[in-house]
Amino acid sequence: LYVESLANVLAIHLLRQYSDSGTQAVKEYRGGLGDRRLLRVSDYIEAHLDQSLKMADLAAIAGMSQYHFSRLFKQSVGISPHQYVMQQRIERAKALLLNLNQSISDVALDCGFSSQSHFGKYFKEYTGGTPHQYRSNARG
Repeated sequence: LYVESLANVLAIHLLRQYSDSGTQAVKEYRGGLGDRRLLRVSDYIEAHLDQSLKMADLAAIAGMSQYHFSRLFKQSVGISPHQYVMQQRIERAKALLLNLNQSISDVALDCGFSSQSHFGKYFKEYTGGTPHQYRSNARG
């Protein structure tokens, strides 16, 4: 998702900077996603957090191109789609970590991370601590 997002930004930048036409080749959009579109996309993300989410799928749900979706999503939410997905995964992980019967590696997989180390890296980035520390602190 992150790589797709960067590729879209690069493509639009190149079109704007090196287009042969005298006018801007790609229009700037003002505003953001409408409430219904944003709700559809966020519901889809929530329902599929345990799976690989692609920018193309999210854009299709919103009914627009990947580039426009990415820009309008960021205008609406304040962060990129990739950052939003990661935040949602971390929030789900926090809830799952409260269940002491579930291993941290199972929590990682249930939240869509490829491995426990991948999960640990992002968890620490977003929360400032490791999943184990979070679980220990939550116990009291």
